[in-house]
Amino acid sequence: MRSLYATSALTIVVLGGQPAWAQVAADGSAALAVEGGAATPAASTGDEVGKQTTAATAGSQDGIEEIVVTATKRNESIQRVPVSVQALDTKALSNLNITSFDDYVKYLPSVRSGGRGPGQNDVYIRGQATDAVTVLLSGAQGSEPNVAMYLDEQPVTSPGRNLDVYVTDMARIEVLPGPQGSLFGASSMAGTVRLITNKPDMSGLSASVTGTAEFTKSGDMSNAVEGFVNVPLADNLAVRGVFYSAHRGGYIDNVPGTYTPSPAVNSALPSAPGTTYETANNSNLVQKNFNDASYRGVRLSAAYKVSSDLDILVTHARQVLDTDGVFDYDPKVGDLEVTRFFPDFLRDKFSQTAWTVNGRLKGLDLVYTGAFLDRKIAQAVDYTGYTNTGAFAAYYTCTYTTPRRCLDPVKGYNGNQRIRRFTQEARLSTPQDLRVRLTAGLFYDRTKLEALDDYVYEATPQLGFARNAPITAARNIDPGTRPAGVAFFNDITRIGEQKAIYGEAAFDIVPGKLILSGGGRYYWQTTEFYGSSNFANLGTDSTVPGAGGRIYNRPKLREKGFVPKATLTFKPTARLLFYATYSEGFRPGGFNRGGGAPSFNPAYPTVPVNYVSDSVKNYELGFKTDLFDRKVRFNGSFYRVDWRNIQVSRLDTVNVSNLTFIDNAANARINGFEGDLTVKLAPPLTLFSAVSYNDAKLTGTQSTVIELAPVGSQLPLTPKIQGNVRLRYDGLLEGDRSWFAQVGTQLAAHSYNSLASALRVRQDGYSTFDASGGFVVGKYRFEIYGENLTDTRAQLFYNNQDQIPRITTNRPRTIGLKVTVDM
Repeated sequence: MRSLYATSALTIVVLGGQPAWAQVAADGSAALAVEGGAATPAASTGDEVGKQTTAATAGSQDGIEEIVVTATKRNESIQRVPVSVQALDTKALSNLNITSFDDYVKYLPSVRSGGRGPGQNDVYIRGQATDAVTVLLSGAQGSEPNVAMYLDEQPVTSPGRNLDVYVTDMARIEVLPGPQGSLFGASSMAGTVRLITNKPDMSGLSASVTGTAEFTKSGDMSNAVEGFVNVPLADNLAVRGVFYSAHRGGYIDNVPGTYTPSPAVNSALPSAPGTTYETANNSNLVQKNFNDASYRGVRLSAAYKVSSDLDILVTHARQVLDTDGVFDYDPKVGDLEVTRFFPDFLRDKFSQTAWTVNGRLKGLDLVYTGAFLDRKIAQAVDYTGYTNTGAFAAYYTCTYTTPRRCLDPVKGYNGNQRIRRFTQEARLSTPQDLRVRLTAGLFYDRTKLEALDDYVYEATPQLGFARNAPITAARNIDPGTRPAGVAFFNDITRIGEQKAIYGEAAFDIVPGKLILSGGGRYYWQTTEFYGSSNFANLGTDSTVPGAGGRIYNRPKLREKGFVPKATLTFKPTARLLFYATYSEGFRPGGFNRGGGAPSFNPAYPTVPVNYVSDSVKNYELGFKTDLFDRKVRFNGSFYRVDWRNIQVSRLDTVNVSNLTFIDNAANARINGFEGDLTVKLAPPLTLFSAVSYNDAKLTGTQSTVIELAPVGSQLPLTPKIQGNVRLRYDGLLEGDRSWFAQVGTQLAAHSYNSLASALRVRQDGYSTFDASGGFVVGKYRFEIYGENLTDTRAQLFYNNQDQIPRITTNRPRTIGLKVTVDM
């Protein structure tokens, strides 16, 4: 079931098919428990071929099993790794019915997201959150996220648009909280999320097929079929194929409604006697449960073991994500209801080709890995709400002779993005049994993001606007004249390039007791930004397309620096570990489209041409304990994060600019704790609980362009307290039969949606409840599960990104049936 909540730093193993939880070492290597049996040897951080799991287990049947880490060819107990990170392995992902980004994020008490639907989210860890980037401008103006997302060995982070990979046949999902800049580089300032796929297995033929059906209260039915086949072609050659097709039924209704602009709401609209306003009607778009989503994709991989010291892996993945409608509702219209006047849809497709070479030379483990990602996004969004909020709405909607007539108020957004990313990395590691150990490497990353954002204002052709085209002197992606009605558009290219050298070394001051480790990353970062923003002109002013707007041909923004990390670990006994860590992180800066132009209100300063990197310093004390003959496990960490030069985005068309901009606006401090408690109540019964506490406060403001919440205010999108509790029972029957049942709840305190004072709204706390049960007979597994059984409307994200306030919420009460056949 999706809503039985996993926890930060949670490490559990129970009998008979229990979900396996784990942690990850400080260097990013995984440590995962194996459900219901022993594990095969682990893969290196290059995920060498033919090794699907990354831990071995040992211990008594009555205690919580001990997990031995064998990632990056290093063997160490999970309880003896000095950084706690959560991970879900293949069986845990299946048992918890995790298939998408929303599913796995809600299992992590220290992780939050801000967004408006599949593929439209930003991720936040340990309270390091600012205003979520609107998808309407994520390409042209969005700042980089401060959490790095990886698909296998490649970073796939993108402003405002998480790569929402369907979760099937995954080896694990890892979350590393806290700055990971020394090993993972830019945008891993708050942490890193890694999706790691299963690799071809040369040991034997295997396959699996799963079918799922779900029934959502007052919503459409959902269904999915997914599976994999693994085929050894020779003793040293294997291939693996994965397929999936999943449909998620909608649950939000686009209900009948009308829209009439009002000068009482927007003072920029004309109000003189005789002014008339047309009313828009959405009858042609009315639909129940209009926010459906589908995931379709394949993944093919081949592994070749050249020799005992050399193997090669090549993987190619393709996915198409299609959604209709919106995933946030308008509480003024009704529960799970909206009124939309322009079509809303998203098509987000990507292909990734990746390669990894693992070798061993004179005792050194060598890894070379590279990947190329090509992602294409097309989206349409209703933007009619701008008419009642925009300072220039009358110019694009109303006639210019008296009495004025304000015409069709419908407005919309048609956007296209293309993101191409090429990465390479080479690293080496020394043997783990040396008193001095080293991991070091080189990294290269080049990302090109092309954004075409067309804003359609239906009234402009009738008002006499000339067709819009890019400024001829600009470096344009599409030099063509836009369709009639496109009153404004962006044609923007952003290029980011990073080169880095990194390393981490460990020294046993007292072998087996006291270890000092440290290292860092030296990076060179360049950012390019060019193109144009284009405003349509009235035909009476100019009949020359592309005559109005702003041209961008900015010099490269160059940044370089060093990101350090140091850890002192003390292991007084085999069951106790204490550690202290200092680390730093950063994310790149960028450019403002409206930078350098005077603000509309002289009381406000000019928007800066560029914003610089923000950065964090992290101080952490952690502990890991196994108590009472390993029947109780209690792990936790205390941390303080100092966050400087926070990048904050804002659109203020009244005082500053008609273009969204970003400023290094503030500083903050986060004091927090995250911990988990696992108790083996009896051999078949285990209790899991976890909590995170984040006192994330604004400590200073340094921007006079953005009016922020007062100093001392809570940072947005992060509850001060959130946690979960769940109970699982695994029973054995005769022969190859078994059964299981589990119940759980998730709790979150209130939070706020924004750091900008004019937009700041309180989001209520919530709790949800879930349950599941089923049985296994040989190769068949049958399960029934219920999610959000109390049908709670969680306020996940309150936004007005398209000028009409709405609330992103969780799926209503859902009952699901799942059947799996292993072959």
